[in-house]
Amino acid sequence: MKRALNRLDKVNDKLTAIVASLDDESFARQPAGGGWSVAQIVQHLALVELRVTRDLERAISRPPQRVSFIRRFVPTSIVSLRLLRVKAPQAVNPEVNSGPDATGAIPGKSATIANYNRARNDLKSLCATHGNDRFRQIVFRHPFLGEIDGVAAVSFVGHHELRHFKQIREVLKQLGAATSEN
Repeated sequence: MKRALNRLDKVNDKLTAIVASLDDESFARQPAGGGWSVAQIVQHLALVELRVTRDLERAISRPPQRVSFIRRFVPTSIVSLRLLRVKAPQAVNPEVNSGPDATGAIPGKSATIANYNRARNDLKSLCATHGNDRFRQIVFRHPFLGEIDGVAAVSFVGHHELRHFKQIREVLKQLGAATSEN
């Protein structure tokens, strides 16, 4: 789990630095060809992390379980590859979770980043409270990866964030936004 948490911190630092350097207009603007804005990507990351944390909390409340021997070798790193486009489940889609049926528009830059950081802190707190051994005794059901253990779920979050960090860089390149990371 230590490696997974280190990856979370490393990617988080890079992502936060690039996002913090953006002006409000670049943060909120969608690329001309469609796709998510940086704001929507960051909101999606927060929604995914909140969902993973909530599902892990539920799994912790159940008796210990183990994923099958074969399932322990599911490479969560495949999530970071951007070769295959994957449609986000509706529950973690920023367009659904920020529209008129939800809270309205996506919050401003500082609120979006605060939500993202809060989700990260909640996940890290859960990891610190229960530790590696307990997370190995959790069965987490991922919509694409299938059944993985809790440590793999934390690893997934880091790889998922790396995937979207790459997406943010692509969006900024399309927008021609100047950042210290470009």
